[in-house]
Amino acid sequence: MSDVLQSIKTLQEAIQYFADPDNCLQYVAQKRWGNSPICPHCGSDRVGFITTRRVWKCKHRDCRKQFSVKVGTIMEDSPLGLDKWLAAIWLIVNAKNGISSCEIARSLGITQKTAWFLLHRIRLAMQTGTFEKLSGEVEADETYVGGKAENMHEAKRKQKIRGRGTSGKAIVLGLIERGGNVVAKVIPDTSRETLHREVKEAVSPVTEGSVKDYITHLYTDGHSGYQGLDEQYIHRIVDHAIEYVRGNVSTNRIENFWTLLKRSLKGTYVAVEPEHLFRYVEEQVFRFNNRKAKDGERFNKALEGIQGRRITYRKLIRKA
Repeated sequence: MSDVLQSIKTLQEAIQYFADPDNCLQYVAQKRWGNSPICPHCGSDRVGFITTRRVWKCKHRDCRKQFSVKVGTIMEDSPLGLDKWLAAIWLIVNAKNGISSCEIARSLGITQKTAWFLLHRIRLAMQTGTFEKLSGEVEADETYVGGKAENMHEAKRKQKIRGRGTSGKAIVLGLIERGGNVVAKVIPDTSRETLHREVKEAVSPVTEGSVKDYITHLYTDGHSGYQGLDEQYIHRIVDHAIEYVRGNVSTNRIENFWTLLKRSLKGTYVAVEPEHLFRYVEEQVFRFNNRKAKDGERFNKALEGIQGRRITYRKLIRKA
């Protein structure tokens, strides 16, 4: 089955292949269970397939429940067919600047509300959760996400904008290993305590006295919150009030990631609620960290995250 996806190089080829319900079912089942389907209710591998309904039935005497390939995944309880789900996954993981719910709705023939819920569930599958710590040469920087002051009503602008104009905006911290992956997350503030905690959690410190010695260079701007990291890292600072590059010291790579993130937020999604911002950040992190992969490989990577994750519409809109 993996050979099939390797031969699929375009969206058109993917849609043609997944237009067949049997192809969809076989592919998702293979990605979830391999050649041995497992009951998501009791974990038994004693199951039988009901061809007329395209579902499985557990044969364990204490279970006997029926289940589809969607049960136990982000697609559980969704009335949408696998053809629409797989097409949506292909679209979002391969759209460099993201894809809006309105465009998904038009492309798949569903409502915008359904498309919005669909995309958020796919973003859940795109969340990495765990990662190897960054090392080598690492850049750290923070950015602010929120409405532009020039677009605000004068009264609202006076109420929200203070100092540098960052008051009331969400803060995203990013760390990137040169030539490697990026880690980004929404943080509550840019205090020294917060920045130190997040950097230490994501970046390997300098180690000594081992054959596997490695040195971590940490490059940041002149923000005072990064001061004091010299004990764990070889910390170098570039003062943006004076220069943006000094030899090998710069934060240009993480700045490039911010460009990609803000292009999707401002150009594609336009309006992002603060409580959902971390989902859009994770989406861009997924695409960036798989930037060297082919479309089919990114698609497969996203499918690996569908199992064991589920979010309801009520939880998304924060209703009890």
